[in-house]
Amino acid sequence: MISEQLVDLSRLQFAATALYHFLFVPLTIGMVWILVIMESVYVMTGNVIWKDMTRFWGKLFGINFALGVTTGITLEFQFGTNWAYYSHYVGDIFGAPLAIEGLMAFFLESTMIGLFFFGWDRLSKTQHLMVTLLMAVGTNLSALWILIANGWMQNPVGAEFSYQTMRMEMTDFWAVVFNPDAQAKFVHTVSAGYATGSMFVLSISSWYLLKKRDVEFAKRSFRVAAAFGLASVLSVIVLGDESGYTVGEAQQTKMAALEAMWETKPAPAPLTLVASINETEQKNNWEVEIPWVMGLIGTRSVSKEIPGIHEIKAKNRERIVRGIVAVNALEVLRTNRDDAIAKRTFETHKADLGFGLLLKKYVVDVNTATPEIIERAVNDTVPRVTPMFWAFRLMVGLGFAMLLLFGLAFWSTLKSACMQKPWLLKAALWMLPAPWLACELGWFVAEYGRQPWTIYGVLPTHLSVSTLSVNSLYGSLAGFITFYTVLLVVEMFLMVKFARMGPGSLGTGRYDQEPQIA
Repeated sequence: MISEQLVDLSRLQFAATALYHFLFVPLTIGMVWILVIMESVYVMTGNVIWKDMTRFWGKLFGINFALGVTTGITLEFQFGTNWAYYSHYVGDIFGAPLAIEGLMAFFLESTMIGLFFFGWDRLSKTQHLMVTLLMAVGTNLSALWILIANGWMQNPVGAEFSYQTMRMEMTDFWAVVFNPDAQAKFVHTVSAGYATGSMFVLSISSWYLLKKRDVEFAKRSFRVAAAFGLASVLSVIVLGDESGYTVGEAQQTKMAALEAMWETKPAPAPLTLVASINETEQKNNWEVEIPWVMGLIGTRSVSKEIPGIHEIKAKNRERIVRGIVAVNALEVLRTNRDDAIAKRTFETHKADLGFGLLLKKYVVDVNTATPEIIERAVNDTVPRVTPMFWAFRLMVGLGFAMLLLFGLAFWSTLKSACMQKPWLLKAALWMLPAPWLACELGWFVAEYGRQPWTIYGVLPTHLSVSTLSVNSLYGSLAGFITFYTVLLVVEMFLMVKFARMGPGSLGTGRYDQEPQIA
């Protein structure tokens, strides 16, 4: 059996690299469309200040993009190095969208970025705008295919297990592509990226306005960021509701954990605002609820119930017992693919194969699982409730705080009064970290909430890892954290340096703090 320490270290290493990578991704996704907006205004009006805005914010975008690529490549290699059995088991399905992302999206994105930076004096205004637009399309296509892969991990449609190859095989490519979970995750994630890019531009522009430098440049940037940010954060909230609905359909365990819903409540279920969670006794000591709201979000109806954790565990207990039958039939088919009785038995119970495999964490032979071991496997099917519950609420709280800020900022631009409200500019500056924190919390809720599965309901995490030594994992984990921390420090140094220089770093002679020429 795989040691629990090996599994935990493999998970921690992937989580650390993913969290670092996701510090860069939302800003890349968000800023690229702001560049499209600014350059479009330049092409339509011919006003050179909009070109300078595109070039300056594009410089900060380029620094972030370079670091995002550096941290992202490692993640794909980890599927082979740290999660070899996972790659073998589901590689036919999971590998397809990742390969398409590299061939279709990343090559387009990286090519257009080169033309964006080096094509200003070689392309016409319209041609360069098309480059910027294609760069934005490539960035979003990259996110699309990666989230299609991740969405399949959350809701494995269009595939089934084959006892002939002992692997998952794709049966419907288009079902994978149009997976409701993947589509909901895509629009929600890119909208969060748009809000991140908007907050970045809004905060730095606010700093310029507080310093009363490059005022016309900053006011225009502030206006674009406020409008785009307001639309984006509204999309995040609306599409987050859609994402909640897909979770309620495909991952009822995650939904119950997010709501600390221990018991099934009469439909439509209430939304729990805050609660005192007692995981030891599996109940809430007290809770504050809003009637009906959770039922409407999770089921889109007033009559359909959302099952509680205790009901889900009871169903999972039955699935684990049926899964033992599936595992036994599969063991027979390993030695004799033509055993008709084993085939029929496996086909009857194969939907519960993954639940039977949960027992492999504790016993080599699932037939030796005692009622106590089965109960431990049942408890494993629900992630810890407290971190899920509070991470989700902090994420939502940050989302509504950003909605308020963007709304006030947009209103101030309509009144041409943003410079008359220093408190608003200071609030925008202090809110700079908010979208990153919200994005990281969203990632945590999505991925931790999927446990104990790498592929929800199909492949347990403890069976997915490579056979590695614990010492090698400690060494590589330390190496990744050290290297990525250095990259993060470099990025922050460069971002702060050029943000402080402002548009004067372009050397056009039109802005404050132009570099001195000897």
